Amino acid sequence: MKFFRLAVVLILFVALMGCGTAAKNSEFMQHDTMYKNWDHLKFSWTGWQSPTIEDVKNSSGQSWWGKEIKAENVK
Repeated sequence: MKFFRLAVVLILFVALMGCGTAAKNSEFMQHDTMYKNWDHLKFSWTGWQSPTIEDVKNSSGQSWWGKEIKAENVK
């Protein structure tokens, strides 16, 4: 039983470390909010199913999606 508890704690620890690393790489922790602004929140909650040209303009003009990753940098 003691080994089982140790194994569960170890698995949870490794999983939490992986989540922390993923959050760091995504730059999620560098922002104080989940959404860039109210337009981004509105789009994420309701507009994503049928985006309009106005949504495209807002997303690029207001930098909703973070840094651009160029194709040559992707493995």
